Amino acid sequence: MQWELKSDRPIYTQILEEMKKRIVSGYYKPGEKLLAVRELAQEARVNPNTMQKAMTELERENLVYTMRTTGRYITEDTDLIDETKKELAQSHVAYFYKQLEALGYQKKEMIELLKLYEEDKG
Repeated sequence: MQWELKSDRPIYTQILEEMKKRIVSGYYKPGEKLLAVRELAQEARVNPNTMQKAMTELERENLVYTMRTTGRYITEDTDLIDETKKELAQSHVAYFYKQLEALGYQKKEMIELLKLYEEDKG
């Protein structure tokens, strides 16, 4: 999976979001060992300190844990992963809703747009 970091927002925030997305989507499996911070940083083309900051935050949120001498692993708590997935989805929906509301759309019209999008996609 490619890292697509942009200059419009802090890199640390984007790394954190990308790692969460990778965890909740199953790209990283529960209990899977992660690459070392330096390797992840090299893969994402960012400073290792920036990657370390994101990893520390993921540990604080219990999505990642460290085992001394062996490295970092993805949590095996699938309930936490599901909860995080729901939170991410809700934030995307809230953003989508606010953006369309700013364009003057009503809830019913938003639902129609989603239906049309799904039909066109399929």
